[in-house]
Amino acid sequence: MPARFLFRMWVALGLSLLAVGARAQEAPFKVGVAPHTSARGILELYSPLRVHLEKALGRPVEILTAPDFTEFARRAVAQEYDLAITTGHQARLLEVDARYGPLLTYKASFKSLVIVAANGRIRRPQDLKGTTVIGLSGSSLVTLWGQHWLRRMGLGEVPVRYVSAADSVAQLLLRGEGSAGFVSLPNFQHLDPEVQAGLRILVESAPLAGRVYVLNHRNQAERARIEGALWAFAGTAEGRAYFEKNKLGGYRQLRRGELRAMDPYAEEVRQNLRSR
Repeated sequence: MPARFLFRMWVALGLSLLAVGARAQEAPFKVGVAPHTSARGILELYSPLRVHLEKALGRPVEILTAPDFTEFARRAVAQEYDLAITTGHQARLLEVDARYGPLLTYKASFKSLVIVAANGRIRRPQDLKGTTVIGLSGSSLVTLWGQHWLRRMGLGEVPVRYVSAADSVAQLLLRGEGSAGFVSLPNFQHLDPEVQAGLRILVESAPLAGRVYVLNHRNQAERARIEGALWAFAGTAEGRAYFEKNKLGGYRQLRRGELRAMDPYAEEVRQNLRSR
């Protein structure tokens, strides 16, 4: 075999191996999901989306979260995520303060709930006076809305105990370790039926901007491709099963001014970040 042919063959093989190595070492696309439930629950919940995005984008995809909503916001502002999935007030903060571009949200209505033990003594808002309620951190939309609601009810500063996930709120209420809890309607619906049966909705908010997908500015050149991959996921069998299981209804475009209405709540998150 001629030496020149062997040389070309080895060069071609070397270039091929370099290309494979480059793909293997390509930085993963990092999807940050606000900690609305446990880390394990989030990894399981978003696994179908991760698999779909890996195929669509041709690169590894990681699902990440944080210990609480304030830390999630801090990491997102620090540009740790390529795509962030979080409630509307943090999406607005990331849009204004960290140059993330809003993409889409879910069709299902997002509401904040005040829940209590079904057979407990709390029957009206005034029964919460002098008690302790449970929330998901000072930067969670449901907790911020709940604290505003307490003040509107004339209850003043009711102490709030912060926990890591909605299922923890539910379990603490069932054990009598809190008078009421703040959770979202989607998370309440996602609780096990027997857990739901032990709880009662005391009050619910008007619809709020729920979980919103926002894209880091460093990925704006690929925005059309990434957004297209998300809409394509909605049309797959796995996507439809995901929406049905979690009662999300599918994706929709954000309405004009929908995130701007979150400015008062976004400002509270901003203040929480400054105080840390």
